[in-house]
Amino acid sequence: MSPASSLGELGKALLAVGIVLVVVGIFLVSGSKLPFRLGHFPGDIAYRGRNGSFYFPVVTCILLSLALTLIMWIVNLFRR
Repeated sequence: MSPASSLGELGKALLAVGIVLVVVGIFLVSGSKLPFRLGHFPGDIAYRGRNGSFYFPVVTCILLSLALTLIMWIVNLFRR
């Protein structure tokens, strides 16, 4: 592999990361306008005691994992 082709691959990877960051930024900015709140789905574990609280977003983690898996699958499909 020549240095020019490895720089081209690095450039493509940086562009992909940049696009993902832009999409995440838009999602975070417009998150309050969405019909659902990320992190407050049924199935998320929330415990509030007298001296403290515990919160673990199980369903949110699963949904984010599925979404990221789908995005990575699509990106890999177009790289071929």
